[in-house]
Amino acid sequence: MSVTHGKMGLSLTQEILSHLGLANKTAAWGTLGTLRTFLSFNVDKDVQRLLKAIAGQGVDRFAILDVLTNRSREQRQLISRAFHERTQQDLLKSLQAALSGNLERIVVALLQPAAQLDARELRTALKGPGSAEDVALEILATRTPPQLQECLAVYKHSKSVEEGALRAGQDSPRLPCGGREAYTGIIDYNLAAQDVQALKQAEGPSTERTWVLVFTQRNPEHLIRVLNQYQWYTGHELEKTVRARFHGAACVALLNLALVIRNTPLYFADKLHQALQETEPNYQALMRILISRSETDLLSIRAEFRKKFGKSLYSSLQDAVKGDCRSALLALCRAEDL
Repeated sequence: MSVTHGKMGLSLTQEILSHLGLANKTAAWGTLGTLRTFLSFNVDKDVQRLLKAIAGQGVDRFAILDVLTNRSREQRQLISRAFHERTQQDLLKSLQAALSGNLERIVVALLQPAAQLDARELRTALKGPGSAEDVALEILATRTPPQLQECLAVYKHSKSVEEGALRAGQDSPRLPCGGREAYTGIIDYNLAAQDVQALKQAEGPSTERTWVLVFTQRNPEHLIRVLNQYQWYTGHELEKTVRARFHGAACVALLNLALVIRNTPLYFADKLHQALQETEPNYQALMRILISRSETDLLSIRAEFRKKFGKSLYSSLQDAVKGDCRSALLALCRAEDL
């Protein structure tokens, strides 16, 4: 399929985000999470332990985190349902009443289904200044199509996606329309060569849409070949052309997409490092990334973090994070990388 031009009325950043849904497989990452299914799982024991942790004199924060950060998301959902069946109380609300601050926020995030968490993060980003494109790109480019469909269903339940994006400002992200091609397992060398030529020729004025549509319509496996062939034909990485050709949010979006395509764990390592380098750590970003990647590729992210920054993610969290949520984030990170 050749590159086709889409809506022309959108800003470049909006159009990039409107087509996204980059990740289309997680099988290769399935064993690289820090959090696995707890083999000795006993839902009744966990419910009793959580009840005791919030009903006794003083809240047992250690017990709460020990349960929630050592169970898979599926197991946490089973605990939540069992808690309600046995007590007629909502576990999430009970824990919110017992906790506060960042610890409450991370416990809420741990108990929410993945689609609800992503939808909430998108809503929060759209309401805040400056972070909408960054958060939207992270979620839309690194979730599988089924995950995105679930997220959008949750998001649309409370408001129109288009209206939410428009209210956030003129250059805010439009959420995905699902236009990316699926990977069929067949390598189309001719199409890869055509895309490389299209990108090489799209370096003049009014050619931005060619870049956007190649980056957002092709599947990740195909785009890896395009990136490699582009470098072979031109003698330099495609990212160098992007930096010269684009500016502002569109440049950042395309560079981040290229990094996600080349090395998703490195993309997240960079984001975690950035979140830790701020005067006050960006707790929202740390929670979102550590929770969302804990069952997929957090071990790979830790390795990339150590390799690039010369310090482990675990030590960096120990040094930068303060307060009650520190132990929760360290539990999700799991261990030191020597």
